[in-house]
Amino acid sequence: MYITAAVLSSLLAVIALAAGAPKCVLKGEVSAGLQSHMGLSAGLVRFIGLAEVAATVGLIIGLFWQPLGIAAAIGFALIMLGAIGYHIQVGDYGNRETRGNAMAAVVLAPASVATAVTLALAM
Repeated sequence: MYITAAVLSSLLAVIALAAGAPKCVLKGEVSAGLQSHMGLSAGLVRFIGLAEVAATVGLIIGLFWQPLGIAAAIGFALIMLGAIGYHIQVGDYGNRETRGNAMAAVVLAPASVATAVTLALAM
């Protein structure tokens, strides 16, 4: 079970870092889109990015100390649930052009829960 937990944690950490790093520095079209399309402030976008990068660190350290990995995976799942809420609020799931980007949170939320569960079972 530990191998599964390690693979899920590593994949989720890479995804969280790739998603969070551009938001931390407010670079790229994702950060600009969050500010213009979703109406988020620059400070909130940066905070979300920092939370995603913190989840990355927690998931990596969690490979050696599972309680931190479980907390990081649950935290990332909560971030994804918040993202789903924002996407629902702006109507992204009903729009073909924006649905693809919005679906990432729908996939990553259960993946985060699966990571937390496998880490808990690997203890």
